[in-house]
Amino acid sequence: MQSPEVANSIKTGRFSTNYHDLGSGEPVVLIHGSGPGVTGWANWRLVLPELSKRFRVLAPDMAGFGFTERVDDYSYTRDNWVEQVKDFLDALGIEKVHLVGNSFGGAITLAFAIRYPERVGKFVLMGAAGIQYPIPDALEAVWGYEPSIDAMRKLLDIFAYDRTLVTDELAKLRYEASIQPGFQEAFSKMFPAPRQRWLDALASDEKKIGSLPHEALVIHGREDIVVPMEISVRLHRLLQRSQLHVFGQCGHWTQIERTADFNRLVGDFFSIGG
Repeated sequence: MQSPEVANSIKTGRFSTNYHDLGSGEPVVLIHGSGPGVTGWANWRLVLPELSKRFRVLAPDMAGFGFTERVDDYSYTRDNWVEQVKDFLDALGIEKVHLVGNSFGGAITLAFAIRYPERVGKFVLMGAAGIQYPIPDALEAVWGYEPSIDAMRKLLDIFAYDRTLVTDELAKLRYEASIQPGFQEAFSKMFPAPRQRWLDALASDEKKIGSLPHEALVIHGREDIVVPMEISVRLHRLLQRSQLHVFGQCGHWTQIERTADFNRLVGDFFSIGG
């Protein structure tokens, strides 16, 4: 039986990208975070069914993650991930999209909007990286993950404020996802110690962020320890046409811990004003 994480495949530059494609209407691309074993489906499985009632929603696995093809001598850099998004849109014949970026995906969203502003409608940043700040211990732990069920359980505790979400079953599922062929090998190559340099490499120039003309929605969980809330406050101050929404009693998993509220906020944001 094929995994629900495997969906469509399309050629993007040197490799094929695995992606989900649901619904119709204005296109929205969801860019996942950078946890071990992550896929577009795992990150957005609670968002895809709802947003696809209002939009055409696309969720690719970024290079090095999930079931997107891995190729030799590929450099896992912000610029290459940005080009993957461009190649993805070009391959699908899509000129302009709304973007939603989660954590690492937020950094890619910002960089894409800076490089290709004409191809972005509105964008949402959720617990986003994308500016320079000292790497938190929690992110060190995420990027330094060595596979075991116990290590995955500890990571899930880091991600979620609501500990009832962190079950032994989920830890086992996510651990098994992290050790699928090629997954951990690629992940360990992306962010080797010292890891501050990789967080810095994901950052965009703050003056360029401040010059973006797009409407932006910045969402954060107040108790997030992977990306501190202050980062979203800074992004909100930089972005000229932004609004900021903070959820109390919520960690890094806003789309999972506050699914209904997240889906409503994002759907309404993209709908209002065309």
